[in-house]
Amino acid sequence: MQKKSERENPNQNVIATILQKLPAGSKITKIEYEGPRIAIYTTSPKFLLARNNILANLVSTIKKRIVIRTDQSIRKPETEAKRLLMELVPKDAKLQGAFFDDTIGEVTVEVKRPWLLQKNPKFSHNDVVEQLGWRIRIRKATTTSSSTIQTINYMLKIATQERSKQLRQIGDDIFRPKIAQKSEVSLLTLGGFGQVGRSCMLLTTPESRVLLDCGVNPGARTASEAYPRIDWANIALSDVDAVVIGHAHLDHTGFLPVLCKYGYKGPIYCTEPTLPMMNLIQLDAIKVASAQGRVPLYSERDVKQVMKQSITLSYKMVTDISPDIKLVLANAGHILGSALCHFHIGNGDHNFVYSGDIKFGKSILFEAAEVRFPRVETLLVESTYGLKEDIQPSRQEVESAFINVVNQTLADGGKVLIPIPAVGRAQEIMMVIDHYMKAGEMVEAPVFTEGMISEASAIHESYPEYLARELRQKILETDDNPFDSEYFTNIEHTSARGEAMREDTPSIILATSGMLEGGPVLEYFKNIAPHRQNKILFVSYQVNGTMGRRVLDGARQVSMLGRGGKVEAVTINAGIEKLDGFSGHSDYNQLMSFVQRLRPKLKRVLVNHGERRKSDSLAANIRRMYRLPAHNPQVQEAVKLF
Repeated sequence: MQKKSERENPNQNVIATILQKLPAGSKITKIEYEGPRIAIYTTSPKFLLARNNILANLVSTIKKRIVIRTDQSIRKPETEAKRLLMELVPKDAKLQGAFFDDTIGEVTVEVKRPWLLQKNPKFSHNDVVEQLGWRIRIRKATTTSSSTIQTINYMLKIATQERSKQLRQIGDDIFRPKIAQKSEVSLLTLGGFGQVGRSCMLLTTPESRVLLDCGVNPGARTASEAYPRIDWANIALSDVDAVVIGHAHLDHTGFLPVLCKYGYKGPIYCTEPTLPMMNLIQLDAIKVASAQGRVPLYSERDVKQVMKQSITLSYKMVTDISPDIKLVLANAGHILGSALCHFHIGNGDHNFVYSGDIKFGKSILFEAAEVRFPRVETLLVESTYGLKEDIQPSRQEVESAFINVVNQTLADGGKVLIPIPAVGRAQEIMMVIDHYMKAGEMVEAPVFTEGMISEASAIHESYPEYLARELRQKILETDDNPFDSEYFTNIEHTSARGEAMREDTPSIILATSGMLEGGPVLEYFKNIAPHRQNKILFVSYQVNGTMGRRVLDGARQVSMLGRGGKVEAVTINAGIEKLDGFSGHSDYNQLMSFVQRLRPKLKRVLVNHGERRKSDSLAANIRRMYRLPAHNPQVQEAVKLF
């Protein structure tokens, strides 16, 4: 066993190198770990921030992320800092608020017009930092403030000491010297293989145990099928070095609060918008379970614990997450903040990319999934639409079909109910409706949004840098807010649903959940489904076993819980239609194109996240067309990657 002093030497060498490379005048007060980063504290932040080339060379030398922090002694009290901000921020920029994060000494400044601060000589970033004593971050203020983001900020505020301690411990664990001499990489499949739902796997090396996603299966009827098989991995939660989350949907994050509930204390890595998105969805799942008379898997306290343990990353940011694994997240095009997860293992011994859910095609909301990486040997790709016949129509075709369905139903005096995931598809459909109603190509009618849709839209507006280029520019550089349209009415209280369901009012209703498995959509469904003039329009994937899938497959009657917990039979006379082109998943052609165009060229492909026959088919066609080894493991398999 190594002596403690010997284990500390490599890290002491890193700190010594930093001190040696920094120029005189840096005024360093301390250097310490901040989770996956090394934080350099200074009483002269402007001096270091103005010398980006020195910091870039230092990062290149030590191969670790560095961040400049202001020493606590120079930080102005919050009240004084807020007063200074009101003086420094131009009135036309419309300062809306500021959140001070004591743990990292950073203030997030929210303004309506961020573009007025970008190249304003009177608002020099480095000068403002010097005056405030706080690092600053400029964000676009949203039309409707996000209660989810406010809650996260509050939790971060009250947990300052706990977070500081946790970040130092994470740093100690990540930057400890390596113990093992050999390099082996294995993947244990714990869920989401040969099925859609409960995505989860464990990436293992002699040094590390990293959990990738931790979801539930919304269509399962037994516990053994509903939750990831972490028990089979035979690992204590204390032995897990990190959890990496690809995106916010419950089939990828629904079991995460349970991990925290039962003792997982380590870091949870995800993109910046994924944190509020998954918290929103997880909290809603508690409400849905309670409304259906089920005992929720976890409590609000467990979701708040997820908030405190999460470390958010930007796209393309190289981050150490264990002694021998570096992580880079890249755009996956699926929903806001969705990420391809690139793992650089060992000293370049193996590079593994986990696609998560991807859309390899540009949409109104997002750019197409990234295909360029520094190195990659193994790809794990989804197969939701993995059959050759799973071909989605072009964007123009699906929008035209959507307009026709809606216009015909409204002309007949009916209502269009769109069961929809609050995250991604809802915002996509809202933009399509807004565009075509403004253009006069869609019948103008009331559009009601229900459930989490308004809150999810506010989170989209909060993170415009994760949206498609044209949309991002519109939000960041103009006063035109595409998420705030005159056509939409958000139903905030159950008492307001009566207006949306009035029989003499043709309307469009967007309500969660997208698979009819709970949430506000069920109340609308019960009232709309029996009438022939109405339409139920599905625009997202329907998992096997869900009520949405049964309705889509032709069921003319379904049972659901009504008020007081009584089971009610609902007769379906309304028209049922499915439009695939709005999906956030790639169709067969896009999946094959993604595999072909990924660079550098792959050596091996694994397939998951699809019904078994679809995973089988996609793997077989990858082998046949690209002459690549391709395998579709099942749940509870151990796959040796290297």
